[in-house]
Amino acid sequence: MSENKEFLVIYVFSKFDNLERFTNFINSYKKFISGYPHKLVLCFKLLDEEKLKLCRSIAMGIKYDEFIDPIKKNDFEFKTMERAIKNYSNYNVLFLISHCQIEKPNWLKIINDAFSDNSYMGFSGSNESIFSSLEFKKFWKVYSYCKQYFNLKKKFNKFPNPHIRGPSFVLKQKDFLEFIKNKNYFNKMDAVMTECGKNSMTNFFIQKGFNVYIINSSGVKFDIKDMEKSKTYCNTEVSDVLISDRHHRKFQYASSEIKNKIRKKVWYNF
Repeated sequence: MSENKEFLVIYVFSKFDNLERFTNFINSYKKFISGYPHKLVLCFKLLDEEKLKLCRSIAMGIKYDEFIDPIKKNDFEFKTMERAIKNYSNYNVLFLISHCQIEKPNWLKIINDAFSDNSYMGFSGSNESIFSSLEFKKFWKVYSYCKQYFNLKKKFNKFPNPHIRGPSFVLKQKDFLEFIKNKNYFNKMDAVMTECGKNSMTNFFIQKGFNVYIINSSGVKFDIKDMEKSKTYCNTEVSDVLISDRHHRKFQYASSEIKNKIRKKVWYNF
């Protein structure tokens, strides 16, 4: 357990997200008691006034701080998170993006009990490698394939590429700020590299000697090398995950054929 017992829950919603995502998160937040004191911070990115009013209406009845990102460009969720937490000091932080949902009562108590100082903790992980997943499909696209191949090889490790997945994770405030400092996000690939590239958060904190692990819905810890055993992502019909996201739901409702393809890509690469 961390020495600092104060928690921020940072949730980011942008103009690129549909309102169903926001509604689903708020409903899950209302449905499941947290079991632990915290500040909820709803972060709004690039929203117009009409969409912001709708969000406020949906969130009516819960206590939260509001952060309206003043930056008028899309530098992705990580930079909004950075700006939002600078308004606070010395917190443990649960970071969430728009399509996350809470799946169990006492979720924050479970998180607090499992989290410790010098740790990077997530709720699901993957061995997937974007580089190893690249396929050569058509002969007349050989130039495009070669260009992608060498670009991805430079940025991503080959399979297995164990990493904590980016939609939801826990870090001490100061540790996240250390990682994100001086980073710039110009496109989606920059954000993907933060999740699973050679210079990802996972690899950054491993190199710092941190404990890097995920937990299941009961708070049981799984080392980065044993994430598949947690049954939290893309390997069972019902995942044992505490904080889900759209990729969990996509897998859950997929056909058996699609499930097998996803499972192989995430865990086995054949």
